[in-house]
Amino acid sequence: MQAYILLNCVPGLEKETITELKIIPEVDEVNGIMGRYDIIVKVASSEPDGIDKVVRKIRIIKHITASYTMPVLYGQGGSIDS
Repeated sequence: MQAYILLNCVPGLEKETITELKIIPEVDEVNGIMGRYDIIVKVASSEPDGIDKVVRKIRIIKHITASYTMPVLYGQGGSIDS
């Protein structure tokens, strides 16, 4: 499964938060963004409950204040091979 997660963090601590996110093995990509959210994270897991587990790992990062998870729908651009 794949998902994109939009995050808000404490202003000014985006780079530190991104560094912590990159340590998580399920994180495929992480980028700072402008707008309503501060960071976007692409995650993947082959376990049935893997996305839930990685979301819990992300939510305990100290400077994250909010998250919004969007699971990928296969057959609409997503690949079951990822």
